[in-house]
Amino acid sequence: MPGLIQDRYGTYYVQRKVPERLQEAVARVLNSGKSKQVFLKKSLGTKVLKEANVAATHVLADFNRTLANAEALLKERPVIESLTDAQIRRMAEMHYAALLAHDEEERSEGTGSEPLFQNIAKQLSDAGIPYSTPFKVGSVPEFGLSDREIYKRTDTLEFDLAVSAPALARGDVSVIGEELDQLLDEFQLNLDRKSASYRKLGMAVLAAHVRALRDIERRNAGEPVETPASAYASPEAPSGEQGGTLREAFEGWKKERDRPEGTVHEYGRAVEMFIQLHGDLPVLKMRRSHARTFREALQLVPKSRRGALLKASLPELRDYGSAHPTVPKVSPGTVNKQLGALQAIAGWGHHHGLVPDDVPWADPFAEMRLEEEQSEREPFDARDLQTIFDAPLFTQQKLPAGAKGEAGVWLPLLALFAGARQAEYAGLRVSDIRTDEETGIPLMWFSRDPKAGRRLKTKTSERVVPVHPQLVALGFLKYVEARRQVGDKAWLFPTVAPDQKGALSAWSKWWGRYLRTHVGIHDRNKVYHSFRHGFQDALRRTTPDEELRDALTGRSSGKSVGRTYGAKAMLQRWGAKVLKRAVDDISYPGLDVSRVRTSVL
Repeated sequence: MPGLIQDRYGTYYVQRKVPERLQEAVARVLNSGKSKQVFLKKSLGTKVLKEANVAATHVLADFNRTLANAEALLKERPVIESLTDAQIRRMAEMHYAALLAHDEEERSEGTGSEPLFQNIAKQLSDAGIPYSTPFKVGSVPEFGLSDREIYKRTDTLEFDLAVSAPALARGDVSVIGEELDQLLDEFQLNLDRKSASYRKLGMAVLAAHVRALRDIERRNAGEPVETPASAYASPEAPSGEQGGTLREAFEGWKKERDRPEGTVHEYGRAVEMFIQLHGDLPVLKMRRSHARTFREALQLVPKSRRGALLKASLPELRDYGSAHPTVPKVSPGTVNKQLGALQAIAGWGHHHGLVPDDVPWADPFAEMRLEEEQSEREPFDARDLQTIFDAPLFTQQKLPAGAKGEAGVWLPLLALFAGARQAEYAGLRVSDIRTDEETGIPLMWFSRDPKAGRRLKTKTSERVVPVHPQLVALGFLKYVEARRQVGDKAWLFPTVAPDQKGALSAWSKWWGRYLRTHVGIHDRNKVYHSFRHGFQDALRRTTPDEELRDALTGRSSGKSVGRTYGAKAMLQRWGAKVLKRAVDDISYPGLDVSRVRTSVL
């Protein structure tokens, strides 16, 4: 069969050269982290020609699907070779304004991490555990930033400047590659990365980035630096060219394709509540101040609504909640769902022509979501953990139907030693378990792929986490290799993968029932997410570096100036060895998993 090649050990593999015009698109389809993909290559895992010919048929079919997806991507957004000077200037100005607006918002409302810090300090004090900190403990500032937040922001700013300023001097625009991709996506442009315009855009945006950091540094010294008006709203469009409204965006979003009935209802409810508060604004006119007051109104909505409150508008619910401060309010998760719905509808409107093409637009709902970690969910204690992992599910491989095969064993073990969310594990592909080339350390990569249904909670959820030694001992890497025989792009846990509609939700319900009826843990505040809470507690014991902890857990509480960490940035800043040391030291005193048996042991 054409394309079959033997490596130096005699193992067959398939290789196909990607047409040059598709190389960048294929890299984006595969989410490979490369600027372009020159070859598609896959080992067939056999030295027997007859077996290789059979296996190659399926692999070549996968290659064809990848190339077809790349073709579709090019048709949707064709590659362009140049930008106008006005476009470049507008993008650079937008980036500069966004950085200053983000900085101004943090100075006004705080970074969001101080309540968590104070809560941890209180827990330690209440438990009689000694600790030391140079920062004030006992209260959250009524306005602005705490000393601790100022220190952390200054440290992050110094790091960013130390990277960005020398890069500007060298002309190295690769340091802001993610920012350039985001801007081009915002303007719906697919610019050739090898073109002169890309380099020119990169230098303009990098210069704006450094200028913004310098101005933030001036603000830190007490100098007044105004945030450009374009950070709050796009420049005024000519009269009659304000584009479509929020309700028009919602109606267009509904008609685009069939959507789940529950999703349409939830998004429609969010849109109507926003309109009740602010009116049916043009998408172009929606500002961060609108998003913030909408969020604040939602936070006052009573959790339980009866009688007249069932049909009350958002302003009426807000006023009732304000007049009855002791009445329980809706959870941060509920508020975030409403914000997410509006963000999706406004974004759809922007991408589908409801904002004039020649007017830049900034997402007013970006980074508006509330911190959800302060919930009533509690971590499992040592006795709980021992009871869970002594159950026949783990010690005897007795897998109920609801466990959905290997997912029933591995999802709890991974949560215990890596601290991610259910959906993040369900969305893993075999190719997401990679070995760091420099150190040989096995890593889990969490990244988003909306087209495949793989979504992450926030941008900060994109990260890399080393595989804990205990997971290696339990055979996780052997399990990965077994799945790799199916294919690099195969789902790691196919029974709960994103393409299995409703499977993960069913698994989650099964796990809750299993905890209560089989394991005997009846506290309903202890759920699957309790593993994540326990992991975060264990991580605090291994490293004092708050930013490192936030990066490893994909949390959004510690906001950095101008950027958020992703997998590549984590490896650049800390390196695989530092990440591994933090994860390797995680332990649960009193827990013995020596009786746990997985299918590969």
